Amino acid sequence: MHNRNYIAAACTLLALSIAQAHASEQSDAKGFVEDASLKVLLRNAYFNRDYKDKTNDAKVWGQGFIGTFESGFTQGTIGFGVDAYGLLGIKLDSGRGRNYSAFFDTDSDGHPVDDLSEAGGAVKLRFSNTVLKYGNQFPSLPVLAYDDSRLLPQAFTGTLVTSKEIEGLELNVGRFTADSPMGDPARDPNRLKSIDVIGGSYVVNDALSVALYHSDVEDTFKKYYGNVNYTIPFNAEQALNFDFNIYRTDYDDNSDAALDFGGDGNNDKNTLWSLAAKYSVGAHAFIIAHQRNTGDAGYAYDYGDGGSTIYVANSYYSDFNLKNERSWQASYELDFATYGVPGLSYKVAYVRGSNIEAGGESDGTERELFNQFKYVVQDGPAKDLSLKLRNSIYRADNNVGPDLNEIRAFVEYPISIL
Repeated sequence: MHNRNYIAAACTLLALSIAQAHASEQSDAKGFVEDASLKVLLRNAYFNRDYKDKTNDAKVWGQGFIGTFESGFTQGTIGFGVDAYGLLGIKLDSGRGRNYSAFFDTDSDGHPVDDLSEAGGAVKLRFSNTVLKYGNQFPSLPVLAYDDSRLLPQAFTGTLVTSKEIEGLELNVGRFTADSPMGDPARDPNRLKSIDVIGGSYVVNDALSVALYHSDVEDTFKKYYGNVNYTIPFNAEQALNFDFNIYRTDYDDNSDAALDFGGDGNNDKNTLWSLAAKYSVGAHAFIIAHQRNTGDAGYAYDYGDGGSTIYVANSYYSDFNLKNERSWQASYELDFATYGVPGLSYKVAYVRGSNIEAGGESDGTERELFNQFKYVVQDGPAKDLSLKLRNSIYRADNNVGPDLNEIRAFVEYPISIL
């Protein structure tokens, strides 16, 4: 039944493209080769998670090579194209007992592998401003978002239709049946049955945008998402932005996701929402945010829907997404371009969560102090080279989670070959 519904939705998008086509991207197609691009991202990544309760720390360092090829579309009413990628990760430092599986998988003896590689591809068709793509992809939607926060990115296999026939409106509908996680070259080690997604976003005007999405991970949960983003500009230097995000999750009976987050496996439900207010003045930005979790279980993600499927304000090392948790954030951002260093930025955030129901207690707390520096070279031979250093100091009650300090360092250099 669900398959027919999603197929019908895809057909509706195609019909919409016929009815609404105006400034067609396909009519401007130059050709398969003429519009093609080939890029390689060099990523050097270091990860250090120091657990303060004497458990095994995670320390790993690796070099990643992320190659992506995107062809153009052939000319004509319907354009044809191909996308492909190749991933290679090389271990520079780690060891048994301190490996981090999101970087490198382990062999049968429990040792991290010395390297891992993966390749994938997808075919694509375009009619007017609607693209149908089938194969290995990196979906980035609020209810299905691949994770690219470690050495190599997560990938999914399936079909996605994206339509942009109406100016400001993007519609998506898709079905995916395999998940290749970070640190594991296997195509579908987690045995994803299927995830269906549908929804879209609309830019109403320069100040207001909205989004609405739905997903269904087979035998796990059904998820609904909404967003409203509104900006009040005061002048060229000052603005106030409000960002509201909400997830509603209906867990399937005996879902592992619900059980892992405090549910009893009996038709558990969850609602997670956040509201952030950001005041920007020149080079400075001040943010306050509140996030609240209610229901029979906490908010679960990365159970077939991707490791970045948590579009809420208070998501850093901790996502502050535990059962009945309430959290507040105060943060500050600084753009050093005003002070003569373009490309350099800094962010500091403090988040505190309380009222957590975990480990038989109902008033648990957790706290995180987050700091991040980022610098992107603006010109010269090393133009676009980026360096990012982030640190989280995390403390929590024993029934909530282990105390830890975490450092992540990334050096990335994009190379455009074609």
